[in-house]
Amino acid sequence: MPNFTLMADRACAGTAASAADALEILRSSDDDLLELVATAGRVRRHHFGDSVKVNYLVNLKSGLCPEDCGYCSQRLGSDTEILKYSWLPGEEARRQAEFGLAGGASRVCLVASGRGPSNRDVDRVASMTEDIKANNPGVEVCACLGFLKDGQAERLRTAGVDAYNHNLNTAESNYAEICSTHTFADRVDTVDRAHTAGLSPCSGLIVGMGESDEQIVEAIEALRALGSDSIPVNFLIPFDGTPLAGTYELTPQKCLRILCAVRLMCPDSELRIAGGREMHLRTLQPLALHVANSLFLGDYLTSEGQDAEADLDMIVDGGFSIIGHDSAEVLREQVRASKAAHTAAFSPVGGAERTESAAGSTLPCGKSAPTGVSGESENVLVPTIRRRGAGTAFSPNA
Repeated sequence: MPNFTLMADRACAGTAASAADALEILRSSDDDLLELVATAGRVRRHHFGDSVKVNYLVNLKSGLCPEDCGYCSQRLGSDTEILKYSWLPGEEARRQAEFGLAGGASRVCLVASGRGPSNRDVDRVASMTEDIKANNPGVEVCACLGFLKDGQAERLRTAGVDAYNHNLNTAESNYAEICSTHTFADRVDTVDRAHTAGLSPCSGLIVGMGESDEQIVEAIEALRALGSDSIPVNFLIPFDGTPLAGTYELTPQKCLRILCAVRLMCPDSELRIAGGREMHLRTLQPLALHVANSLFLGDYLTSEGQDAEADLDMIVDGGFSIIGHDSAEVLREQVRASKAAHTAAFSPVGGAERTESAAGSTLPCGKSAPTGVSGESENVLVPTIRRRGAGTAFSPNA
């Protein structure tokens, strides 16, 4: 049996777990899972206490990306029926961001589809950032705009952008299997550009795409070498209309082991449970917060997440605090009261407010598997496409 206690002792003392340690973690038994989570949780508390950082995504421009990343619903040639729209106006971007801030977020992530921004696009996001910060003192802004060219990271930093997200997604040895329109080195270059300009590097991975345990460890090692301050771990959302549709390789236990491997290999990095957590971690999400110290509130770029109030419930019920708020419990009650008032004001008489995506959805972040599915796949969820928030007339999930 792996010596998880020794790994945690070393991580707390400043020596991160090795690749060999991480492989032992990924291949450990379900019987040892609670011990593993407990020891990884000790490292989490050593570096971050009981705090949780809440992040909120604003999809500024959706769909029609020229890249062919096999996991992405916005990819070139995707048949996924996602929302497609061009740039949100600046005032609308701020309005959407403020929904997330009211829901508990301390960082807003401004995201736009595409290979990379033009200088005009960078100026647009710089202006949005200045507006959001002027009206919401203390908020952090992370931008995610694709590949950066000379001078663009510096322009964003001057405007007040705090961090830049550009995920490595998978190991270099696996990269050609998921994308042909750019390389792993291209992604590393943009993270380096952002870091050199003074932006906090936010870079993570997607698991469940057919990678091996060795490749998961290889990707974590690459993130560590880049000095990623924040590591979002996404769990593949297998959208219909993409090459990875119908790919379900993860179990909740495997997801927890992956998070523990990241925590012990990158002990002082912010570790975020990101897209697909509802679908793959399922009822083990609250346990994951004892390893990770960050999450996205509400919905994702093109798919729904679980209800934002349920996110706050996980944090409060787990005994965690929320960065930027004196009391997670008080925040939750404020969100509940605001939501009830909104429902009373805008719902049709005799019924709660509904959106197109709410109809027929029976479980968080997805619809039940189609009739006739049996065996282990009865627990499989298919993604629910986002039809609320940015780019729509409906209130966001915040």
